[in-house]
Formats: sequence, C-alpha cells, structure tokens
Amino acid sequence: MLYVVPTPVGNLEDITLRALRVLKEAELILAEDTRTSSVLLKHYDIHTPLRSHHKFNEHETSEAMAERALCSDIALISDAGTPGISDPGFMLVRACVEKGAEVQCLPGATAFVPALVCSGLPCDRFHFEGFLPQKKGRQTRLQQLAEKEQTMVIYESPFRLQKTLEQLAAVMGAERRASVSREISKVHEQTVRGTLAELAEHFRITPPKGEIVLIVEGRNEPKGSVRVAQG
Repeated sequence: MLYVVPTPVGNLEDITLRALRVLKEAELILAEDTRTSSVLLKHYDIHTPLRSHHKFNEHETSEAMAERALCSDIALISDAGTPGISDPGFMLVRACVEKGAEVQCLPGATAFVPALVCSGLPCDRFHFEGFLPQKKGRQTRLQQLAEKEQTMVIYESPFRLQKTLEQLAAVMGAERRASVSREISKVHEQTVRGTLAELAEHFRITPPKGEIVLIVEGRNEPKGSVRVAQG
C-alpha cells in the first residue's frame, strides 16, 4: 500500500498519532527532501529508511515505486503539508492506481485551510489556485480569476507578494478584500487583512518573510468597511 502522509507545516506537534505509526511501520519513506524530513523523523525517533522523491525525479521513480507498493507498505511525505497539494505526489498516486496498488491518504496538515478560515472571508465555497504562473499566461490567468465568485486561495513567494497584490488590484479592483497569512503554525505566525490596495501598500513598507498564503474574495461579495488589520 501507498500511504500519503501529511506532515507539519510549522509546529512539529501538528502531526497525528496515526501518521507517526504509519511512518514507523512503513518499509520505506519517500521524502521530497531527505534532509528536511530527517529533522521530523529524528524528533519522533523514527528510523525507517528514506529515499528522495521530488519534482525533478518523480517522472523516473514513480513507476518503480508503484510496483513496490504492490508488495510492501510505502509512505510518501513532502517537506510540509499534504503531498500532492502544490507538492510532488500526483504522479506516484496515479501510477499506483493504474497498477492496482492500494492508496490511502491520511488526514492532516495543509497550509491553506487555516489561512482560509482565519481570513474572515466566506469559506463555504472556495477555489484553490495554488501558485500562479510566473510569466507565460499569468495575465490571462489573473483575468480569469477576476471572474471567480468563490473565495480564492493562492500560494505566493514572499519576494513576489507585493507585486502580485498590485497586479491583482489592477485586474480585480483595488477594493477587493483579501488576507495574507504567513508562517502558519510557527512562532511568528501572522495574518494581515484588508483590501488588495491596502495590503500592497502594507507589504511595500513591511516586506514579508516566510511561506505565504493569499486569500482573495470572490466577485460580487457584499462590500463592507475594511481596513488593514492584523491578527
């Protein structure tokens, strides 16, 4: 069987008891970065063998690992969060499904859920965008997102955040509401809320650090008086 195992996005305590048991009992752990994952495994005294499985080699390794999952238990983890969500995982899961190997995905940490809930924007329906195109097709994609009626979830680098907020404001309107969450589940966790224009100005003055989740309201949401607020 292939077990897809979520790992903490910040605090090492954000892992389930079942995830720890699976990681201990598996015959092999496939990790996005063995150096990063070794910190977690050492913390919980887990000595299961590790092997690299990342976006640069998953095309070559997925078939062989799917074959192995037919006769042994393999766990797949990423650096943080749930594999397959803007991280390697899809190709291996697809290969296992095609070969008839059983796949189980454990529930657990993923960065966008706490960011979405803490945003103060509607979260009953939402669109997960992940990372935007950096160059080719970016403007077209922004125009398409501007028409979405659901709250949108976007992952962004701290180095591109301010520019992205400016672009979103230009396409969607400066008064579109949004929130920026960074360093989720870490010591310096922060959520800043406001309009796209306000957030762009805020992060121009105060450049962000850490992993970023950007939440943007959908088109035609009721407007209210919103100022930049941190929480």
